Amino acid sequence: MISLGDFLKIDFRSGTVVRAESFPEAKKPAFKLWVDFGPEIGIKKSSAQITEYYSLEQLAGKQVVGIVNFPPKQIANFVSEVLITGFPDKDGKVILCSIDQPVANGSKLF
Repeated sequence: MISLGDFLKIDFRSGTVVRAESFPEAKKPAFKLWVDFGPEIGIKKSSAQITEYYSLEQLAGKQVVGIVNFPPKQIANFVSEVLITGFPDKDGKVILCSIDQPVANGSKLF
């Protein structure tokens, strides 16, 4: 069990995918994403293993939930700056946590 204080340390924010590209250098199938988290945080990069359910065209403009206060992680030749959240399906393929009504980029989950 964790405390509410521990949970509140995780900075979940809303963002909009502004760019998505293939990531052939990744060990597992993935996309490179650029996500706009609003004026306070800006545009951040992420690697996302979401190729089973999403195409590059579907991702542009999609609002997602990201964790913006993890340290950057080097993945192949790309630095992932945020973690885009999702849930595994029964086969372990990732389904994005997304936002069903528009909210401002950078809005904090609470």
